[in-house]
Amino acid sequence: MRTPRLEIEYCTQCRWLLRAGWTAQELLTTFTAELGEVALIPSTGGVFDVRLDGETLWSRKVQEGFPDLAVLKQLVRDRVAPERSLGHTDRKNSADA
Repeated sequence: MRTPRLEIEYCTQCRWLLRAGWTAQELLTTFTAELGEVALIPSTGGVFDVRLDGETLWSRKVQEGFPDLAVLKQLVRDRVAPERSLGHTDRKNSADA
């Protein structure tokens, strides 16, 4: 297994494969050198969870919704490349605060 390992567990009953795949693509595009592996994990029961090396970064049931991609990128960045700027993503969210 290559590390860090990002997992996206998604509900097949809800047909969230495309959302999971898009999320994986966006994170792989942003963190090309920092992520060792991205896994899509089919599940059931309305799950959409994002984990990094076993730590849950986002749970649809806990946060009551899907992650905003900019927020998810910041959560991943803070763990795999904390010194790295996300450019407009950082500026957009700091302006919202």
